[in-house]
Amino acid sequence: MTTPFEPARDQPAPSRFEGQATLQVEGLTVHSGGTPLIDNVSFSIGSGERVGLIGESGSGKSITALSIMNLLPEELRARGSIRLAGVEPDLVGLPERRATAIRGQETSMVFQEPMTALNPVMRVGDQVAEVMLLHRTTPSRTAARTATIELLERVRLPDPAWIGRAYPHQLSGGMRQRVMLAMALANRPRLLICDEPTSALDVTVQAAMLELIVELQAERGNALLFITHDLAVVARVCPRVLVMYRGEIVESGATAEVFAAPQHPYTRKLLAASTLTDPSLPEPPRTSFPEPPRPSFPEPVEGQATSRPRSLETDGPSPLRQAQDGASTSSANEQAVVAVHGVSRIFRRPRRSLFRPGDQVQALNNIDLEIRSGDRFGIVGESGSGKSTLLRLISGLDRPTSGSIAFDGTEISHQPESRLGFLRRDLQVVFQDPQASLDPRMRVRDIIAEPMVSLGIPGVDARVAELLAAVGLPPDAARRFPHQFSGGQRQRISIARALSPRPRVLVADEPVSALDVTVRAQILDLLLDLVRDYRLTLIFVSHDLSVVRYLCDNVAVLHDGEIVERGPTAEVYARPQHPYTRELLAAVPTLTVAGQVAEEQ
Repeated sequence: MTTPFEPARDQPAPSRFEGQATLQVEGLTVHSGGTPLIDNVSFSIGSGERVGLIGESGSGKSITALSIMNLLPEELRARGSIRLAGVEPDLVGLPERRATAIRGQETSMVFQEPMTALNPVMRVGDQVAEVMLLHRTTPSRTAARTATIELLERVRLPDPAWIGRAYPHQLSGGMRQRVMLAMALANRPRLLICDEPTSALDVTVQAAMLELIVELQAERGNALLFITHDLAVVARVCPRVLVMYRGEIVESGATAEVFAAPQHPYTRKLLAASTLTDPSLPEPPRTSFPEPPRPSFPEPVEGQATSRPRSLETDGPSPLRQAQDGASTSSANEQAVVAVHGVSRIFRRPRRSLFRPGDQVQALNNIDLEIRSGDRFGIVGESGSGKSTLLRLISGLDRPTSGSIAFDGTEISHQPESRLGFLRRDLQVVFQDPQASLDPRMRVRDIIAEPMVSLGIPGVDARVAELLAAVGLPPDAARRFPHQFSGGQRQRISIARALSPRPRVLVADEPVSALDVTVRAQILDLLLDLVRDYRLTLIFVSHDLSVVRYLCDNVAVLHDGEIVERGPTAEVYARPQHPYTRELLAAVPTLTVAGQVAEEQ
């Protein structure tokens, strides 16, 4: 039986727009000055059809969506034709007053980041009702409020009456995205555009969100343009796909056929970079190292200055693995570099009354964990599971309520900051968002040098040049500012900064969650190369199980502040014991769905 979550071979039931293409784009070209951002793009979406638009950041996906919505910035100019069924004028060049009447009524869009799309000082219910009141699709404010509660309930939000009175900051990311979907569907638009609506969500929340989008689209019969860089999501949602590269559509067709036999080199590149999202793939080569001496920061291996695609084909142990097999066995008996015993962390919410303290929140409960030198250790779980809290405790950035944490045999959990200098040198963190963690006023040279300067490490300029080469950036990058780099390049700068004081342990907190698939693959391969070349211990925190499987030897699964499962990564993924682990693995989107459909056809 076919569920709404599978790519349907037959389109949804007849709709009120049956018999004509809902959207027809012909020869769309968008210029910034003399530079074309979109070049002669043409495609159509039929009534009730779901079409995916895929490509990397900068390929032109969002510019295409903004052109359809008539939301292009003033400095951009569009030519060509965009026709919407039932709307007489061409949408290209439409006056703003007429475009405003169409937006929200005939076309709607769910944006990638709901926190920036929602008004932070308006209650959620008022924002949903506003869409209906502006377009006069409800007769009164009372009717709009009633319809709002029904919509919030329809998108499966718990306690919709309370949600309607809440402000955006009081909701989780998944809840805010459901509010955006309710707003977009409020006036039953002919065309719904979803622009990366699940890229920052946990796998289980993402799965629920995708299922909801497909279910509501099939029920209402509107056309859907789903924009994403995640090919597995498209395989699960869209029967047809468009591949965009440098402002042009380079390939299109049935998703199953395009993914099974891609014709364009760029499509093949995207698929190759996405293969690590499939848990059924062979496990990549693993290496483990014994406790190294304090490194003198060895020269990068020849040819490792730039990140390269890592083959997933394993024809037997690599020479490096064979050389280390004996050593890795003995390292199991050595002292753990990070030891967490009986750790709990309780936070107290702000008080709501003068007479009663704020509620307590148990972020972590009796955590026991040991990470040995040379391990690549993954910590997975959803938002709110306690991953980031555990990371902060291990990094000495917070103190546990109870329990102990030792680094290389030295207790750190209750030491004052003045006595943690060794930890600041030996353990470094790569954060999730390099845009937020890099000082925009500092040049790259100073950003990388800052930890060395603060710790009094000499030879700064030579070390900065060495690190830039190690992470695959050119020497002149040292003179530039963070805003002059792409997201992937900024993450490389963050990694270089973390390596600068010669750490023994590298902690990576969701370092690839917001990156395109090809950039993600490059950063993961870079981390693997650096862990090998500099003999680091890696602690990798993520909600993406496919990334952890690709990168880590061992894994611990966190749920509601407790470790519910741990062990070798391959074993946990192949034979999960806890229901929550099985739920996480089942929610991971894969490319195999499209392949199964292709075989059935």
